[in-house]
Amino acid sequence: MTTISERLKDSRPILLDGATGTELQSRGVPMNSVAWSGLAVATHPDVVREVHLDYIRVGAEVIITNSFASGRHMLRAAGVESRTEEINRQAGLLAVQAREEAGEAKSSNSQGKWDAAPSKVWVAGSISPFAGGLGDEGRPSVQEMRGLFAEQAGILAESGVDFLLLEMMRDIEYSCAALEAAAATGLPVWVGFSCTRMEPGGIKLAPTIHEEVPLAEGVAAVMAEGGSLAAIMHSDVDITGEALRAVQAVWDGPTGAYPESGYFEMPHWQFVDIIGPEVFADRAMSWVGQGVRLVGGCCGIGVPHIEALAKRLQSLAA
Repeated sequence: MTTISERLKDSRPILLDGATGTELQSRGVPMNSVAWSGLAVATHPDVVREVHLDYIRVGAEVIITNSFASGRHMLRAAGVESRTEEINRQAGLLAVQAREEAGEAKSSNSQGKWDAAPSKVWVAGSISPFAGGLGDEGRPSVQEMRGLFAEQAGILAESGVDFLLLEMMRDIEYSCAALEAAAATGLPVWVGFSCTRMEPGGIKLAPTIHEEVPLAEGVAAVMAEGGSLAAIMHSDVDITGEALRAVQAVWDGPTGAYPESGYFEMPHWQFVDIIGPEVFADRAMSWVGQGVRLVGGCCGIGVPHIEALAKRLQSLAA
């Protein structure tokens, strides 16, 4: 069977899914005031599985587990620390189950939808230092987070994910600690950096945790510690092209882009001025033109966006 590392060597762009948390919110799943969408795998497992399935049905080759906000520090603050292993294992299993169900049903399409389900789907285990309703001042120390990252990485690896995806990386110390912990599982590790514009110019890792770090400086420091792919994620669509150029100036490995649209007011995503699916696909294809190997979406980017992009990528390959 082809591994994700082997697929990454292929010249064809890899289609990632869109947002999971905001897609769950749009389908009526309650968001926790601290752990955001992290509890959904326990309270609404069928909806989580269906979100994964919908992305696969329209062409996503990689789906991301709903574990972005499920670190022990988040679940502790939400009052469910004792369920840390259960929730993270469930996040992995639901994504794996969706992949299996999609594979079994690929030959038929009872809903009559355009079906671009790929022949192979990989599951990425999401890990983030996301602090959500805690605020960054409530985040554990780097030393403690190193242990929490290792715990989450181990649980996700045991649940059957194919690789680990570090998301919303915006601090060198936390990012290096997460990368070290994830790599210890033996699975491939991809790194997603979040950024915004600096004043008066340039791009920085953001939202800032400890201090402002220019994007290129942060990417260079973190990727020097390992990782197979560097991506710009959870960053505005309009900044993504410029941010990718900064990444590619210091990192000669594979790159990716999966931006957001709208904005966050904890615990709800605000679906304001969301980019249209076809416009998103246009922009995404411009990033493919910049040489990215991975393309998809983050918060605010839903199934219609990924479907539109899948059709563009399919025509590109024709």
